[in-house]
Amino acid sequence: MKPDQKPDIKPDFTPDIVVVGGGLAGCEAAWQLAKRNFRVRLFEMRPFVRTAAHETDGLAEVVCSNSFGGEGDTGAAGILKAELELGDSLILRCARLSRVPAGGALAVDREDFSRRVSGHIEGHPFIEVRREEVTDLPPAAVIATGPLTSPAMARALQNSIGDRYLSFFDAVAPIVTRESVDMEKAYTAGRYGRGNDYINCPMNKEEYLAFYEALIEAERVLPHPGESQSNDTMLSGKDAYFEGCMPIEVMAARGPDTLRFGPMKPVGLPDPKTGREPYAVVQLRQDNKEGTLYNLVGFQTGLKWGEQSRLLRRVPGLENADIVRFGVMHRNIYVNAPAVLDEYLRLKKSDLQENNLKESNFKENNLNESNLRESSFIFLAGQITGVEGYMESTAMGLAAGVNAARLLAGRPLSPWPRETAIGSLIGYLQGAETGEKAFQPMNANLGIFPPLPQRIKDKRQKARVIYERALTAARVFWDDL
Repeated sequence: MKPDQKPDIKPDFTPDIVVVGGGLAGCEAAWQLAKRNFRVRLFEMRPFVRTAAHETDGLAEVVCSNSFGGEGDTGAAGILKAELELGDSLILRCARLSRVPAGGALAVDREDFSRRVSGHIEGHPFIEVRREEVTDLPPAAVIATGPLTSPAMARALQNSIGDRYLSFFDAVAPIVTRESVDMEKAYTAGRYGRGNDYINCPMNKEEYLAFYEALIEAERVLPHPGESQSNDTMLSGKDAYFEGCMPIEVMAARGPDTLRFGPMKPVGLPDPKTGREPYAVVQLRQDNKEGTLYNLVGFQTGLKWGEQSRLLRRVPGLENADIVRFGVMHRNIYVNAPAVLDEYLRLKKSDLQENNLKESNFKENNLNESNLRESSFIFLAGQITGVEGYMESTAMGLAAGVNAARLLAGRPLSPWPRETAIGSLIGYLQGAETGEKAFQPMNANLGIFPPLPQRIKDKRQKARVIYERALTAARVFWDDL
């Protein structure tokens, strides 16, 4: 959509609820509401208001890795996908239709994925997409503005919940063209012989140490105004890097072997030319269906672009790499979920929240035709709740959409079963593991599921038992819904 185009407004469209944010969680929430026959007005601020990470105007743009994690019955990521499938997740459906080879992981062609999601959302008769920035809280809404929430909306949330924000910096990895990789030096292989979906660039000890020295001396990009803690009074707490998406330069600062036990781990990737594992390896994963683009696995970075170019050309096989996207770093924000969200992902009631909603000028912002319900409720969904990961964000969008639909229908809310992946994530957001003070973002993992009644030593067998228990509970939940 070009900046001079007007939003595609549906005539005589009267919404039952507003969803703010056209990312994975917002689109999933809108889908779950619309399929239950509620009219949704979905706001997306791009292209009129940009973020530090998005490159397109499409809904559900994937801005970091293109991997949605593993599938199968031996990991939390697979359990979560199975539950999303039971809930008819639009995001999961479109991801599987847009998949590219990635071994046991579900990875997507970014453009095809966004195009499919956009088509379903924009074409649904019960969804109207508005290209506008929302700067204060609607009386009935799902807020799914993501980690790149605009300053105006972040301030509106702060006014509602008080000074309980946390923040962390996130980064994305560079992407190179497949044809520019020197396959005389690189080789295709999956770890432990599982397929040939990854390109591997091997390093000997001398090459790795030279790369490491150059990396720790490389110049970083300074945070933009409003991204540093000192320049942003809207945020409280310390800025920190999320362990699951840490820039390589930050990892490297922990010691020379940190990368070799992290994204550059050579274990299970013997070089076919020598038959031995290299000292370190840089892995590349397919990024589009055509197989013309590959991203550097685990190479999120906030280094200056010139430094990135020089560093990548030190990697055997990438000396002449055509870098089509450099890594960038941006601030992600999330709420202190145990303090501000209930078990249904609603903002907890408070005098401050009630006053803010009553005084909201939302209906004065060219939105006075809306017929939003008198009762006020605000759900949060996606990464802003404190989950980390594409599927986790999608799951919170699904849960918020389903819960909002029940309220709109005048039905009581039902807590998600704790035995499920979705229930375990919500339990984590309630402080089940950490409490309010130590809360940090979290991916789905087997450690946040409730303990099994019996002890099982074999990890795979234990994961399968958790899988079966979760899916049984999820089926009962959906049947009762």
